Amino acid sequence: MRVSRAQAEANRQAVIDAASQLFREHGFDGIGLKDLMKGAGLTQGAFYKQFESKADLAAQASRRAMENATRRWSTAAAGNPNPLEAIVSFYLSTGHREERSDGCPLAALGSDAARHSEEVRVPFQEGIEAHLQILDELMPKSESSKPYHKAMAILSLMVGAVTISRVMTDEAMSQNVLEAAADEVRRIALSSEGQ
Repeated sequence: MRVSRAQAEANRQAVIDAASQLFREHGFDGIGLKDLMKGAGLTQGAFYKQFESKADLAAQASRRAMENATRRWSTAAAGNPNPLEAIVSFYLSTGHREERSDGCPLAALGSDAARHSEEVRVPFQEGIEAHLQILDELMPKSESSKPYHKAMAILSLMVGAVTISRVMTDEAMSQNVLEAAADEVRRIALSSEGQ
């Protein structure tokens, strides 16, 4: 039975969505094509009609994950009297720490992506730049600050804190990592030094 173009595109988007979650949960190399396609409700045979390779799917799924992450930050900030605090509170929370398949792709796949091709790394680069732009726009400006300098420090601190807190087996220590990072992010954001 032939599939219409519209259905084929819907299937492709379903695979990208499923892979976006499954890669964050299992890593790029921790899940095979059969299980990726099963996660989208399709058979493995349909894969090569939609994607050139697993790396092609990884790149598309990474782009989707980074776009969703950026959108979550924008949503958290929207309409909030202190948008930066809203992002920090959301991102450095126990709830976000536990979101393995829907959480931050940088924390879930950053070290994995660094070992992959440029095709897979480009969506991360673009997503990082989008995150930095959001952070930079939300921080108080000072004449001596360098563009993105504080944003880079804050993003690095937040992603590192979530990553480390996920590794911890001691719940109290894991929570302390998130809280210490949140305190430091606030300090960096409010500092008027030429950072």
